[in-house]
Amino acid sequence: MISALNQLVDLVEKHLAEEFDIHGLARELGTTEYHLRRMFSSLAGMPLSEYVRRRRMTVAAADVVRGEDDLLSIAVRYGYGSTEAFGRAFRAVHGSGPGDVRRDGGPLRTQPQLRFRLTVEGSIPMDTRIVDRPAFRLVGHAARVPLIHRGVNPHIQRHIAALPQEEHLRLKALSDTEPRGLLQVSDDLDPDSAEGSELTYLHGVAVSRDTPVPDDLDAIEVPAGMWAVFRTAGPHPQALQTAWAATATEWFPSNPWRLRPGPSIVAVLERADDFSTATCELWLPVEPV
Repeated sequence: MISALNQLVDLVEKHLAEEFDIHGLARELGTTEYHLRRMFSSLAGMPLSEYVRRRRMTVAAADVVRGEDDLLSIAVRYGYGSTEAFGRAFRAVHGSGPGDVRRDGGPLRTQPQLRFRLTVEGSIPMDTRIVDRPAFRLVGHAARVPLIHRGVNPHIQRHIAALPQEEHLRLKALSDTEPRGLLQVSDDLDPDSAEGSELTYLHGVAVSRDTPVPDDLDAIEVPAGMWAVFRTAGPHPQALQTAWAATATEWFPSNPWRLRPGPSIVAVLERADDFSTATCELWLPVEPV
């Protein structure tokens, strides 16, 4: 995976002024575009699309400062159809418009070319199991919420708090298959995992494929497949979020599995009354490399 990500970075550099075929690269490397994007965003700390924009504007800034070409020519060179669109992208990266930078020589914010390297970590073992599951359903109450990487997501908090206590009990009674108990489900997540991008959050349970689903509940059909299940314990949600990040930095680079499209699921096994600590299972859909 480290080699694959560095080849992706090289591909970006070769095609800064045009679109590039990430799907074709993933196929050549024996992986998928979905997994490649997810690993890039997790390890780089930014979506691939944001990195491409920053690199384009870093290189374009040199052309702007040199002043040899008009701004429209530079905009077209880097894939923008107008000086207005180019100016918006330029300002988002550098904090100033291209005209101001041409006049004053700055300010400029440079995005260095990324290079991924393998470091020796993993001193804390990850408690993991691989599960082969038949098709099942996730049923409960769903809402569209923004993705927040760190801390408690207040949008999810409000969604759960709005459900009466008896509804939690009704959902628990429906659960008849793994993962057991009340679940926190994230689905329709952008592969780039950009902060603020929307996802579908479902508060519910897992049921067998032939279990009748009440009409007032939302349902997500989950096809048969393999799952990597990570057990976490400690301060909540910090321990869970740390483990989630470690799957990208440590577990996937060290194991012959890759992410496949599908929901990610958190099952809370035990928790303190105030939810300050918890023991959880993180279920991620995977397939062999």
